[in-house]
Amino acid sequence: MEASAALGEQIAVLLDTEADVPGVTSGKIAPIFKSIGLISRAGGGQLDAAGRDLAITAGWGIFQPKAGAVMPGAGKLTDRLYDADEATAMDADAAARGIPVKRAKQLLGEKTCDVYLNRAAYWRNIPFNVWSYYIGGYQVIKKWLSYREDKILGRAIKPEEAREVTNMARRIAAIILLQPKLDENYRKVKASAFAWNRADK
Repeated sequence: MEASAALGEQIAVLLDTEADVPGVTSGKIAPIFKSIGLISRAGGGQLDAAGRDLAITAGWGIFQPKAGAVMPGAGKLTDRLYDADEATAMDADAAARGIPVKRAKQLLGEKTCDVYLNRAAYWRNIPFNVWSYYIGGYQVIKKWLSYREDKILGRAIKPEEAREVTNMARRIAAIILLQPKLDENYRKVKASAFAWNRADK
């Protein structure tokens, strides 16, 4: 029960977007998380956060006036293999967790994605299974982006909002990487469940 409670506490902290998570979103961030969701400029160079470089214009959100609702759009992303630095970070994290590298890639995805705000800016290295992660029936990151589309929000997002996507991706990756421990804990609980005897009537 104590082990289950400890794992539940980790999940709760990772889902609490108002709480920093040491090693994931704050403090000395682990290499694997440090490589995820980096805000980058296409072709290299610095982004102009004071200008329009952080305006989301890639088509992530579509406003439907009749329904009065925002629906996720197709947006723009490219999938690719992990580069050398990203793969090295994943290998090191897998070793630290005591799981095979192949298993780590299965958990996060064999490929990663670069998710674009517009033609100039993108979040680099959002593993495929992180990008595809659903909570409450919604694809988390895509849903967040849909409400920040420039035509809907009426402005470019702020640097701290761009970092929120980075932190969101890192939190989801951390949850996914907990799966082996969660599965192991479930197997132990199942094997040691107390056999309640039903009183005969």
